[in-house]
Amino acid sequence: MPFPIDLTPLAGAASDILLAIGALGAGIYCFVLSRRLRRFNNLENGVGGAVAVLSAQVDDMTKTLEKARKAAMQSSVSLTDLTDRAESAARKLELMMASLHDLPDAPAARERTMDETWRDAEEAGPRFSTKRRHAEAEQ
Repeated sequence: MPFPIDLTPLAGAASDILLAIGALGAGIYCFVLSRRLRRFNNLENGVGGAVAVLSAQVDDMTKTLEKARKAAMQSSVSLTDLTDRAESAARKLELMMASLHDLPDAPAARERTMDETWRDAEEAGPRFSTKRRHAEAEQ
C-alpha cells in the first residue's frame, strides 16, 4: 500500500538540512583545527618555537665542533713536530753517549798519568830535565 502523501519534497528538504548541518560541522572542525595548528606552530610557545631553538642550537654546536676540530688539528700538527724534534734530539744524545766511550780516561786519571810521566822523566836523568827547561824558556 502506497502512502497517500508524497514525501519526496520532505525528503529533499531533510537531506538539504542534513547536508547544511554536516557542512557547518566540517567548517567548525576546520576552524578549531586551524586555531590549534596556529598555536602549535607559534614561534614563542609552540613546537615551532622549540624547533627554531633546536635549529639554532644545532648551528651553534656545528660551529663549536668545527672550531674544536681545527684546534685538534693544530694541536696534532704541533705535537707531531715536537715529537719529531724530541726523537732527533734523542738520536743526537745517543750518538754523543756512544762517542763518549771513544774518549780517553777521565781528566784526573790523565793528569795522574802525566804526573807519573814527569816524575819518571825526572828520575831518568838530567838530559830530559834540560830539554824541559829549554822548552819552558822558549814559551
